Amino acid sequence: MTYPLQEHHFKLLKKYGLSDHHALCEIRHYESGDIVFSQGFEYKYILLVVSGKAKVCTTSPSGKSLVLAYYLSSGIIGDVELMSKTNYATASVVALSAFECLVVPFQDDDDTMFKNLTFMTELAKGLSNNLMSSSHDYSSNALYSGEQRLCTYILKGAYKNYFYDNLSDVAATIGISYRHLLRLLKKLCESNILKKEKRAFLLLDKEKLIQYSSEVSYFENETL
Repeated sequence: MTYPLQEHHFKLLKKYGLSDHHALCEIRHYESGDIVFSQGFEYKYILLVVSGKAKVCTTSPSGKSLVLAYYLSSGIIGDVELMSKTNYATASVVALSAFECLVVPFQDDDDTMFKNLTFMTELAKGLSNNLMSSSHDYSSNALYSGEQRLCTYILKGAYKNYFYDNLSDVAATIGISYRHLLRLLKKLCESNILKKEKRAFLLLDKEKLIQYSSEVSYFENETL
């Protein structure tokens, strides 16, 4: 089904300096758990995030997924591949909620987007932010407890006060056993910080979750 572009889509294209691409764009919708981009998938477009939340992860030969230290609720999908001239996805993107993207096709190095200062500036900002986030998260894994890492992971991955994710992947990403993860989640539920629901955890006390995390100052600034 084809959806016509709305005013907020045109505003998003303008923000990235891509208004001249609007006739080629396509809107895509995903549900929680849907794969937006598969690792190794060949593509010829970028995606602009319109709404929702997704995780960026790499998959091992055994099938386990490891989150690459950041989540998407805005920005560009395919930026790393675009700048490295890689024609296949180097990681997978999985929706954690209802997720909407704007598909923007491009034509090799001759495309006007590569000569567009606005687009290139926004692209550079996104890449630098992801690099800083990844570097910080790698150091956090060595310096903080499993509980602190879990609370940070939940806060970064939550959308509209709900946390949806594959628990095996969560355990692998924050570097603890699956059994220990279940113990920590049970403790947070018993402390009335989280509430287990069918397919997700509801954040009952975000302030306490922030205090238990490894990035207290970061999350406190986010709520200001």
